[in-house]
Amino acid sequence: MIMSESNPLRILVATMGGQSQVVTLALDWLLAQGEEIAQVIVVHVAPQAPRTHKALEQLASEFPRDHYAFANRAIRLRVLSVRDANAPLQDIRTEADAEATWQFMYRLLAELKQQGHALDLVVAGGRRMMGLMAQSAALLLFGHRDRVWHLYTPEDLRARAHEGAIRHVGPAEGVRLIQAPFVPWGAYFPALREMAGASAARVLDTQIRQLDHAERARCERVLAALTERQRQVLEHLARGSLPQAVAEELNISLKTVDSHKTNILDVCRNEWDVLPETRLDYHFLREKFRKLFE
Repeated sequence: MIMSESNPLRILVATMGGQSQVVTLALDWLLAQGEEIAQVIVVHVAPQAPRTHKALEQLASEFPRDHYAFANRAIRLRVLSVRDANAPLQDIRTEADAEATWQFMYRLLAELKQQGHALDLVVAGGRRMMGLMAQSAALLLFGHRDRVWHLYTPEDLRARAHEGAIRHVGPAEGVRLIQAPFVPWGAYFPALREMAGASAARVLDTQIRQLDHAERARCERVLAALTERQRQVLEHLARGSLPQAVAEELNISLKTVDSHKTNILDVCRNEWDVLPETRLDYHFLREKFRKLFE
């Protein structure tokens, strides 16, 4: 899909429609933060659409001979059109188009990660489905060096910069990238990274089963750390009983139930690495342990 690199690089991957400034504004912001971006990969659909064609021409003018003229530095530009099995996609109208987009984004990001590159993914441009598929693939493939970004552009500038009329601005304009928090599931469940070529539905099913397995393992570790009476209290709460009902069912005081519940939640807080300021109650126990006692 793309040429291999001999050395790991930091690469900006951006989805784009008819707004070329999405790419240049994001790149300018990253460079201003001191990031050493060595390559920009732009992903799009509808290559023959007039707006897309115009945006691609604008970008090409920004990178003559793999040199980013605005920043006067060597940065390679690669433009990729999302394809299905036969031809470039003209739009994402059907589930088959969405599946092709998923496969394309997954293969692209997987190849880049296999080559060892660190990635900045900007999903502010182009079809929303393309951005969603890119983020979905990133959740499985990204590591802790990689980042997903949203491009914030003030409303007045967005109007003035429409369709690439303005592609570079100063700091006073307020353009910035906002990092999207995400958990790189593939880093914790490596089997998810071995599913290149699988359908989006199969990957989702595998991800759910992996998460269910991890959650069950946590629950079992909690159970192993509890006393017999604490396990009884936990089981009743997990099955949906309120604390007062648990006290009556086990013939103990409500104060004793609350004491056991507090100790159980302390074990859970450590197992799930819950922040101290986060409040937990019996609803947490019901959510986490319900399936274990079904």
